[in-house]
Amino acid sequence: MASSRAPEFAFTLGLVSTGGPDLFVVCKNCGSEVSPYITECPYCGTRLRKRAPKLDRNGRISERTSRRPVAPSLSRLRRGEIPGIRHEAHPYATGLLVLLGVVGTLIWRTSLISWNNLIIFGNPHQQWWKPFTAPFVYDNTGYAVLTLLVIAIYGWLMERRHGPVMVLALALIGGAGGVGLAGAVDPTSFYMGGNGAALALLCAWVVPDLTLLLRKQDFDGDLLGTAVLAGVIALMPIAEPSAAWVADGVGIVSGLALGQLLRRIHH
Repeated sequence: MASSRAPEFAFTLGLVSTGGPDLFVVCKNCGSEVSPYITECPYCGTRLRKRAPKLDRNGRISERTSRRPVAPSLSRLRRGEIPGIRHEAHPYATGLLVLLGVVGTLIWRTSLISWNNLIIFGNPHQQWWKPFTAPFVYDNTGYAVLTLLVIAIYGWLMERRHGPVMVLALALIGGAGGVGLAGAVDPTSFYMGGNGAALALLCAWVVPDLTLLLRKQDFDGDLLGTAVLAGVIALMPIAEPSAAWVADGVGIVSGLALGQLLRRIHH
């Protein structure tokens, strides 16, 4: 048995020492180490190559049909960063959105500021600040917990992929735009809460996975869990009248539109 396994052991050593396939390549967008045999980065969704490389009978990437693998590279080390380990950006924008939601709800519960100065009640065209304060005020604990949870999850994911500016833009369009338009459409009701902002962040995040699903390709995200959370937030106006249906629509449309735009830019 020793003689029969000797050629196999020698071949393995040759593969490692004589230029076998690279163990990983580095994604240019997020800097993660990924397999050289995939077409898209599983962490940020960036397309690494148009098609998967062809392999020869020994498991090596065929040089005739593929480009040279991208050489691993790391950016300049930041303060406190360990060499060889990518720095993980902190979700400051997402944390700010969640913190404002908690603070706004506490202000509402303690009556530190008159509720009429914070929420949408009637057309807000003469009170321009209300669309920017109403998305951070909740009069229902369940509404607050579920909405802020979705904002925290998908805001964090979006911030890792596209940075804080896009997170704030989606929250502004879906949240402030949603309650502002709701007040203009139905000035007889009052509106508050960030259901529009939550749906905008969620829908923008899910666009790449939805695109792969429609193309019948593999994807890494949890579409079932995302669909459940989206359904809960979208149906929130049934249980909580202060959550506007119009804000739902604004959040979904803006999230899908901006998500598709970002997907095209990064691909």
